[in-house]
Order: sequence, then C-alpha cells, then structure tokens
Amino acid sequence: MSTTRTVRLTVNGQEYARRVPVRLTLADFIRQELGLTGTHLGCEHGGCGACTIHFNGEAVRSCLMLAVQADGASLTTVEGIADGGALNPLQQAFQEHHALQCGFCTPGFLMTASAFLKETPNPDEAQVREAISGNLCRCTGYSAIVKAILEASRSDKSRVFDR
Repeated sequence: MSTTRTVRLTVNGQEYARRVPVRLTLADFIRQELGLTGTHLGCEHGGCGACTIHFNGEAVRSCLMLAVQADGASLTTVEGIADGGALNPLQQAFQEHHALQCGFCTPGFLMTASAFLKETPNPDEAQVREAISGNLCRCTGYSAIVKAILEASRSDKSRVFDR
C-alpha cells in the first residue's frame, strides 16, 4: 500500500496537484504545501475553529480532514475571500468594529461567518451567536465580532462570499 498519493484540487481559484503523505491533514497541506498560512491550527481536534475553510462551499474544520479527502474539491481559505487587494465587507466590518485583538482566531471566524451569511443573509443577533458558537476567541469577548457580522449582513452580499 502506498504511503503517498497525488491530490488535485482548486484552492482560491488556482489549481494544484501535489503528491502528499496519505496521513497529512488538510490544514497542514494548506499551510505547508501551499504556503497559505492564514489557516491557523489551534487545538487540532476541531474544537476551536481556527482552521475553518470552505470545502465545496461549506465551512469545515481542515484539521479534521486529510488532504487526500480533498482530491477533486474546491477550497477557499481566508486568503481567497478578499476582493483582489481590497477587503470584502465582512473583513472591513471586522476591522471597523475592532473584532480582533491578537488575530489568531480571526481567519476561522471570517470563514465561518461568510458561510453562515451565505445561508442566512439577514440574521438576528441570536442567530449570529449560534453560528459562531463553535469558534473560540480568548481575547475579544465576541461582542465586536457579532456586531461586525451583523453589519456585513447589511452590505453588498455578493462581495462577502467565495468568488
């Protein structure tokens, strides 16, 4: 049995093919093989949400998947949600509301929130709090994060989601 396998996938609109160990996590693949370090590793057990990405449009914890499971998939990382060099409305709202301090958890919150807003375009505060309940932040207390997500929900939705 081979201990490596070729993985072909699209990440942030760019196609990649890499031969990887079959036990390499998707999070490590994204960071080490592709050099996209915005996907953070916190707990490596799926509990903190720092490694959240979009997998075929759905928010997933990349630390809980193997890279080989992503063969043929389309992924979006936090690096892929900006509009070229400009922040998208969700990123802009995080900046304006100071919805980050150390920034470690921010990419996971952005990816969780953008997937949530795609499914729930006009949420109330309770819905936002429920949507982000799986993401942990040790710095902000969540109030600014909730306000930022609510503000982004009132913006041009077409610019909040995956390209």
